[in-house]
Amino acid sequence: MDLIVKIKFGAHLYGTATENSDIDYKGVFLPSKEEILLGTVPKCRSFSTKTDDLKNEAADVDEEIYSLHYFIKLACDGQTVAMDMLHAPDDMIIATSSIWRAIVSERRRFYTRSLKSFITYARRQASKYGIKGGRLNAASQVLDVLKSVDPESRLRTIWDRLPRIPHCHDAGIDPNGMRQYQVCGKIFQESAAVGYVVPILEKFRSDYGRRAKQAAENRNIDWKAVSHALRAALQTEEIMTRNTITFPLKAAPFLRQVKEGRLDYTTEVAPVLDNLMDDVEKLVDKSDLPDHVDRAYWRRFLCDTLERERFSKGDSK
Repeated sequence: MDLIVKIKFGAHLYGTATENSDIDYKGVFLPSKEEILLGTVPKCRSFSTKTDDLKNEAADVDEEIYSLHYFIKLACDGQTVAMDMLHAPDDMIIATSSIWRAIVSERRRFYTRSLKSFITYARRQASKYGIKGGRLNAASQVLDVLKSVDPESRLRTIWDRLPRIPHCHDAGIDPNGMRQYQVCGKIFQESAAVGYVVPILEKFRSDYGRRAKQAAENRNIDWKAVSHALRAALQTEEIMTRNTITFPLKAAPFLRQVKEGRLDYTTEVAPVLDNLMDDVEKLVDKSDLPDHVDRAYWRRFLCDTLERERFSKGDSK
């Protein structure tokens, strides 16, 4: 396997490692000529010392090495793992190459106004624990409309009556040409029956209220997930304000406290995440970054690299 880059990843990269943190590596490899010609390039090659379904321990090692094809896709999609790798400092890089240096030199081409995975992930984690209660109220408003009509009705028949408020909005057209409506992250096609949608939203409202109550009591909180949400939001903020991500993260001490569950969620964590999400959303709205990645550029980069490294040199690999 021809390594393009190998990076020490996870908590060690972010600066949030504890004595119990395992060791993660991420990387990119150049596929063989045979894999390219036969169309069998894998997404990644993985290795782990962990056995069974046991939780990772400090001595465990996890390694994921992505093919160049798949890494370019991840980065074009704005996936957090790719963005983190692109900003890894030299002291976290175990092996590198001219190909990796070329990718990093153009990493800003992956920045867009959406950076969807960062923002979506942070919102999803925030919503689990009742931040602001806005999502609960939004779901209730939609339910009020739905329960006023025949359960056999389709959403398309009441399309104009559906609330367009924060957390509830049109979600574009699906590949089949159907309009879509989103409620607190849940997407429904216009052909969906009201009687199908109502139980889903009622369950969301019930679960949301229960989790919010538990959060107020600091119970059953996935602290690791919350720390990841904070990290994702902070990294999005830095991209929007400084066009980069700096590792280790400046907020690493605070993130480590969150990760270890040493803070009160309601008074010390929720307000920070709440305000941060508001700030990030405003930054995204005002950003002059492009709406979409120039995928044509990265397709050319991929083709040129493969031709140079695997075909022009008479490579037999």
